[in-house]
Amino acid sequence: MGHISTPKEDAFKNPEPRLAVSVVLVRDSQNGLEVFVQHRASTMDFAAGVVAFPGGRVDAVDSSYGQLSVDLLEAHAAAWERTEASSEAADACHNAGRLIAAAVREVAEECGISVEPLALTPWANWITPKGMPKRFDTYFFVCALAPGVEPRHVTTEASHSHWVSVRQLLEQEAAGLHRLLPPTLTILDELLETGGAEHMHQKRRTIEAVQLRPDEIEEFYRLRRAFRPAPDPEA
Repeated sequence: MGHISTPKEDAFKNPEPRLAVSVVLVRDSQNGLEVFVQHRASTMDFAAGVVAFPGGRVDAVDSSYGQLSVDLLEAHAAAWERTEASSEAADACHNAGRLIAAAVREVAEECGISVEPLALTPWANWITPKGMPKRFDTYFFVCALAPGVEPRHVTTEASHSHWVSVRQLLEQEAAGLHRLLPPTLTILDELLETGGAEHMHQKRRTIEAVQLRPDEIEEFYRLRRAFRPAPDPEA
């Protein structure tokens, strides 16, 4: 008789995803739309060596989300209405507040700046595929920074952080210079369609959770290689 896995073994092989946030800091520049990214340290036990946006887990402290207005909480709860964060109506506003608080906290801890909750635009929700040793249910925000606000590299989870144009980062990934995960690549593709930082808040997005299977991740990268557009000669 073959081995029959126990619930404890199944939980170890397929842990429940932990709630997390990621914040895409953006600004307009002479080189087009830019994003602030981190090159994650090779010693990290999750997403080591990849280029990513600032962020991290939602912690217990984020349940005390202060003086956020009811209108803001309801707007964010509505934005996440097709995700697990709003699966229970009674908890939707509470979860929205936790996500906002975590986003503000993570940017402060990893970039040394304060962002206003009103500047956070709900953008995407990605869940780590099943079968991974660590899994996260990550809520992505886009945040256009005010002039003069300059994030810094203050996190120990990355080797360095910097501004880079969205187009340049995609070209570097295509050339094999950097490794980016599917959520990062997809969001960068979407940002190219926005027309600039000033347009980020103008259109409400329909956000649904994305959870690729392991075989779909390979297909994701294969399709990007197969249908990659030719370089822009004017870039």
